[in-house]
Amino acid sequence: MDPLVLGGLVALVTILVLFSGVSVAMGLLIVSAGFLVAFDGMRSLELMPEILFGKLDNFALLSIPMFIIMGSAISSTRAGADLYEALERWLTRVPGGLVVSNLGACALFAAMSGSSPATCAAIGKMGIPEMRKRGYPDGVAAGSIAAGGTLGILIPPSVTMIVYGIATETSIGRLFLAGVIPGLMLVGLFMAWSLYSTWRSGEAESLGAGRYSWAERFEILPRVLPFLLIILGVLYAMYGGVATPSETAAVGALLCLVIAMVIYKMWSPRAIWVVLRDSTKESVMILFIIAAAGVFSYMLSSLFITQSIAEWIGTLDVNRWVLMLAVNVFLLIAGFFLPPVAVILMAAPILLPIITAAGFDPIWFAVVLTINMEIGLISPPVGLNLYVINGIAPDISLKTILAGSLPYVACMIIAIILLCLFPGLATWLPEVVMGASL
Repeated sequence: MDPLVLGGLVALVTILVLFSGVSVAMGLLIVSAGFLVAFDGMRSLELMPEILFGKLDNFALLSIPMFIIMGSAISSTRAGADLYEALERWLTRVPGGLVVSNLGACALFAAMSGSSPATCAAIGKMGIPEMRKRGYPDGVAAGSIAAGGTLGILIPPSVTMIVYGIATETSIGRLFLAGVIPGLMLVGLFMAWSLYSTWRSGEAESLGAGRYSWAERFEILPRVLPFLLIILGVLYAMYGGVATPSETAAVGALLCLVIAMVIYKMWSPRAIWVVLRDSTKESVMILFIIAAAGVFSYMLSSLFITQSIAEWIGTLDVNRWVLMLAVNVFLLIAGFFLPPVAVILMAAPILLPIITAAGFDPIWFAVVLTINMEIGLISPPVGLNLYVINGIAPDISLKTILAGSLPYVACMIIAIILLCLFPGLATWLPEVVMGASL
């Protein structure tokens, strides 16, 4: 069978299997085993265990459970509420300060936790009721938190970036740095739209209603600053040559647990056990997908599907930006149905040779890919963040949440366009801090 036709068949079968309700990892293994047996015979199954476990034989993978523990320790405390309250106290007199506070809290909490659903839940529980009480439209209140939560997979430390780095053998340190400026740019675009939307609605006359003394503003800082210092310490250790990403993640996880115990009195062994249990479950899920994606990639390569697709695209006489547009449309559609980790692990090994052959920087592409995945988090039918917000505020319909989120999707598309026009937004900081890539 022609490899390109076979590739289309693999894509169709994979979609059907994943839509059947099977977990992503098991679905990839089932598809891989089926096609290997059908075209290479039963002997090909002997290599599957070796490939499965070999994919996990990577020291960099240790950073994933460590960063997840770090985020889980923060999420299990009142850190999100305190962060939101601190920003509200400091920005309450700024016109539109409450929506700015919520988006700023989302950005900072995303940087601390690296989890989009956790960010939505932690900030949304306090932010959405307060914004509605102050007269903000439901769409702005819900949409801003749903969109702000997506920043967790872009602003470092990001588990998604780690997965991309491992899948493409790209420097994780450079990927983290590449997400900083685009992440701040997205925060700025979100804030600009939220303030414009609030002003246009004419329902924000009470935005500056809260009044806090200087003593009240400074009183809350000791509960928030330690976590922010840990983030800064993690980044300094990573880029100052003090430690590797895995070592830095381990120290950060330990410090977050200690601060959660000291500041938020999380002394109960049961509470600590819940943090470790939930972190283990999430880590195992991600690592299982990584291992299964390794087998899936081997199957594609073994049947010459990856090579044939890359060769076919290389022969197309199209402008490289037309090619990038097609890649973005593909990623956008894939993100509507699959979680970011699954899309990256399945698509990155195929797309990387194509985008590098077209002259695109793989570090820059990682940021573009991640923003596409962010759009998927607030787009139906999967749109995980939409359901998290609906769970927090069940009286706000999914239709209203989706309508409130769509302008932020436009902001993300604008961010992708800006990155295409000015690639240095993603590549400048890694080159300044770590030097030009080879």
